[in-house]
Amino acid sequence: MTDPGTRPTGAAATAVADAGGAAGEREVRRSTRSGMVGLAGAAVNGLLGFVLTVVIVRGLGPAGSGAMFTAIGVVAIMGVLCCAGADTALVWALPRRRTGRDGDAARLLPVALLPALLFTAVVALTGVALSGALAPVLFDPGTREGAGLLRLAFAGLPFVVATTVLLAAVRAVRPVAALVAVQYVFVPAARPALVSAALLTGAGVTVAFAGWLAPIAVAVLVCVALLARPLGLRAGAALRPVAEDWRTLWGFALPRAASATIDASSMWLTVLLTAALAGQAEAGIIGAVGRYALAGLLIMQGLRVAVAPQLSRLLGQGRTGEAALVYRRITAVIIALSWPGYLLLAVFAPGFLRLFGAEFTAGAAAMVVLAGAMMVNSGTGIVQTLLLMSGSSGRHLLAAATGLLLNVALAVLLIPPHGALGAAWAWTVGIVAENVIATVTARRVIGEPLITRSVLRAAAAAGTATAVLAAAGAAVAGRGVAGLFLTLGVAVLLGVALLLHPGVRRRARATAPTLLGRGPS
Repeated sequence: MTDPGTRPTGAAATAVADAGGAAGEREVRRSTRSGMVGLAGAAVNGLLGFVLTVVIVRGLGPAGSGAMFTAIGVVAIMGVLCCAGADTALVWALPRRRTGRDGDAARLLPVALLPALLFTAVVALTGVALSGALAPVLFDPGTREGAGLLRLAFAGLPFVVATTVLLAAVRAVRPVAALVAVQYVFVPAARPALVSAALLTGAGVTVAFAGWLAPIAVAVLVCVALLARPLGLRAGAALRPVAEDWRTLWGFALPRAASATIDASSMWLTVLLTAALAGQAEAGIIGAVGRYALAGLLIMQGLRVAVAPQLSRLLGQGRTGEAALVYRRITAVIIALSWPGYLLLAVFAPGFLRLFGAEFTAGAAAMVVLAGAMMVNSGTGIVQTLLLMSGSSGRHLLAAATGLLLNVALAVLLIPPHGALGAAWAWTVGIVAENVIATVTARRVIGEPLITRSVLRAAAAAGTATAVLAAAGAAVAGRGVAGLFLTLGVAVLLGVALLLHPGVRRRARATAPTLLGRGPS
């Protein structure tokens, strides 16, 4: 056995380096395979989310869609708050436990679920009772559906929390395809169908919102079925936790509870503040703009859910170099896929918003601002996940809280005079501050370089190529729908031409085995 206080030399050092490099590449291939599934799910989720937004804004208009976005915002904010960080704690803790009948992983399920559901029941009952008093604060005067929307939102919270926690367990112990099938395909596919059915029958905002909530109840049952086998529930795995289980999970979860609420509610907090400070129509505009801005993050979310358990396992084993390598590769992919979309959003903001209706083009300037913010967000990649999976939920809370305070303070100052544009600037400052702090902190915690030349090259290539193409399209056909579709058409033609090039095809064939987790043939 090698003395841990000495370094191997000569052939031994070469062997160690080769083994470490091979292990790192295996981890990258594993993350790539999972990431490809996550990306496919993110693409489907993004498309279905866009369809849902079109259904809402076309069917309800700015004021009606603002009311529904407000109700969805209440669910988003309160749902994450009531989870109290238990979902992320499971993603962090379960990969470090033994699964199956004789394992200790199943014991964490009641530790996560029971306190979260008990807290949710208290919040839900209180919210239903106070809905009448809260409605005038969150909705425009004269909005008859306000109280009914809030009662429905709070009544649905226990199902939302149960689904969120159970999906986190599925994410930790099942292949990523199981999570994608439920969270990225089933739920987002059912929502536009049910909301459309409600609107086609002439129902109002409240019934449409009920259609948005309904798939969550079905998802709870699906998650239970998916967890039964890997956790050994059918085989009689022990579910009775010990004292250490509570300390381990909630010691991580409680700091995460606050930061998770901040992260998940950033858009909806902006919508709620805009509704309260500038009116329902401005809230509808920033809600539509925010939907576009967050759509690009679905790529990052798809990759994050795929590799988070892997990062937790690597960091738990002290393999920080391999974890950093996975982070850099995933971040480069996120930039390459996200930055072109955000540059197109900025250049063709009027065209994108025109698809929702002429009245939404007033948010074009807000779209440009938020597109820049999301380029910073996606440019730091999955740094938030890296920080959390290292166990540093307290440090992540510091970054998130700083961003929140800046967002709220600036929103109070900027929304009354500037409406949706003021909300976009406030949100942007919060996003940039949070990501810069998280990146600096993660670098110190991990002790490995995160932003390297490979990441910067991906950013330069994606940004330059898209900027040139978008500028040319806007110069020829303007920033409206015509310019947007002209640019997209040219981009597709260029992509096809590249794929037909023999050199590009050879490189793709050479890269495919690595992406699929096989060595070169």
